[in-house]
Amino acid sequence: MSPQQHTVTRVRTAYARIDAVHRPEIWIDLRQQPEVEAEARSIDERHTAGDHLPLAGHLFAVKGNIDVHGLPTTAGCPAYAYTPEADAPVVARLREAGAIVLGTTNLDQFATGLVGTRSPHGAVRNAHDPTRISGGSSSGSAVAVALGIVDFALGTDTAGSGRVPAAFNGIVGLKPTRGLVPTTGVVPACASLDCVTVFARTLPEAEQALAHMVSPPSRALPPLPQRTQGPWRIAVPPRDQLGELDEGWAEAYEAAVHQLASAGAEIHPFDLTPFTEAAAMLYQGAFVAERYTAVGSFIDKALADGVDSLDPTVAGIITRARDIPAHQLFTDQARLADLRTQALTELADADALLLPTTPGHPTLAEVAADPLGANARLGRFTNSTNLFDQAAVAVPAGEVNGLPFGVMLIGPAFTDARLARIATLLQPYTQLAVVGAHLSDQPLNPQLLSLGARLTRTTTTAPAYRLHALRTTPQKPGLVHVGKGGSSIETEVWRLPAEGLGRLLATLPRPMTLGTIELSDGTHAPGFLCEPGALADAEDITRYGSWRSYLNR
Repeated sequence: MSPQQHTVTRVRTAYARIDAVHRPEIWIDLRQQPEVEAEARSIDERHTAGDHLPLAGHLFAVKGNIDVHGLPTTAGCPAYAYTPEADAPVVARLREAGAIVLGTTNLDQFATGLVGTRSPHGAVRNAHDPTRISGGSSSGSAVAVALGIVDFALGTDTAGSGRVPAAFNGIVGLKPTRGLVPTTGVVPACASLDCVTVFARTLPEAEQALAHMVSPPSRALPPLPQRTQGPWRIAVPPRDQLGELDEGWAEAYEAAVHQLASAGAEIHPFDLTPFTEAAAMLYQGAFVAERYTAVGSFIDKALADGVDSLDPTVAGIITRARDIPAHQLFTDQARLADLRTQALTELADADALLLPTTPGHPTLAEVAADPLGANARLGRFTNSTNLFDQAAVAVPAGEVNGLPFGVMLIGPAFTDARLARIATLLQPYTQLAVVGAHLSDQPLNPQLLSLGARLTRTTTTAPAYRLHALRTTPQKPGLVHVGKGGSSIETEVWRLPAEGLGRLLATLPRPMTLGTIELSDGTHAPGFLCEPGALADAEDITRYGSWRSYLNR
């Protein structure tokens, strides 16, 4: 949402949406609406006074294992709850930029799982099909974004928890390079592997939030090729190395490969074996012992005391890790180092690896019948990323049988920006023709930029339009199609994500409407037109040929 829009109104819309969707399992602790409205009024006042608040008007949710001052941190286990003395740094930075927290969200307990069902607060149902899982462990955060309650949300990702729920709910999940975003104030799952991640409905929104969360690198930047544009080199494994996929998923993945190729990317063959072998080690090897280090003593005591809020599957995974012998860790570390060398060698000539985010999308019933097996399958492509110290971005890539299908791009540490740039080639885009306040350097142009829009060309309309100066704030023109007697009007054509156009349309005030504009070369593009009834007291400025010329008259 644009910072110019009233934050209090955005808050009220969010709470109305919460009531409308009736998904109580999303939240662990939801802040009271009057309290949030009071904070929103303060943000509006500060913004009006000139404070720099680039995220003013944005609402976000926080996974329940990340500290939010004023709310208990539970990690999905009420008996574990503690009251944090301050926001986690990532939360504090977003609040300092003007964003407002609505509450903390449900998760697979202690961030242990990829299913979103391992919680005493109930399974978080998928945003598109309530019979299917939402994906975990950052389940509540993903669904809060997908259902339009918040603009973005924070999750964590150790084995795929910031990417699997993004794929299942048709949204974007950014998993940054380890250490790029601080994990202070986060209940650890595996402290050496954990990352704080961002969910949003569009890639630009996710990147905007992430930009406010990052810290200076805590380790030396590795030498990376200074490539800023294509042709991008994309590694793609052979079909048989992907293993068993749900019906239609192989075809959807191949369509994503084709889309990148059509956009000019070079497709390179790739051996996925090191990745799948490392993925199996995350839970089957000694690395799971770090989960016992994080919360094992608490779980042991809770079991002895008969605490009933422990998820049995999570408790079983963590307590079994207590007895892993130390020598196995050293053996597994040596094996992982060898696999990582093989993987990086395979990727040396590529800018990114493209994979399906998951092999399939199970139902709630299927996960209940086989909780460990279903979860292990879901991590086939995601488990190895942090073990190999890589960055990743998960993005929607169409639908299969009416449900979202997602892919992810994986690259070496600190290639986050490159991966996001490549990911834009997978997003559905549309054009938008603008003639007034959304032009470059005009007051409403930041709305387009915040949605990821890019200027593609400057042209004119067909000679069939008239332009009027409307009595609005900010000042803007009204374009109307008249056919004979019209003129050509200077026009910019922008390229933006299709979903971004929908979000822009949702905030479009009357008398503006979205229609089809004919351009001088005979092509057509969606664009802003004006209701004829609003022109009664508007000056006809067609003779100037453009809005800029009128302003500079």
